[in-house]
Amino acid sequence: MKAGIHPEYRDVVFQDVTSDFKILTRSTISAKETTKWEDGNEYPLVKVDVSSSTHPFYTGQNKLVDTTGRVDKFRKRYQK
Repeated sequence: MKAGIHPEYRDVVFQDVTSDFKILTRSTISAKETTKWEDGNEYPLVKVDVSSSTHPFYTGQNKLVDTTGRVDKFRKRYQK
């Protein structure tokens, strides 16, 4: 393998912003924030809108998550 072409693969905490569910896993994603985990170490923090704790497939509940206003745009456009 060529040196220097692969992104850094490290421990990262993903946090579901709607349920405050957190999971520590490994990823190459970059993050600007950090958080302290249960083991006392600081890890990069990535906030997500949907995780296994809030996804309708896993919870059995339908929940509308509209982060960009797409539903309002649709309703406004087809209001007639």
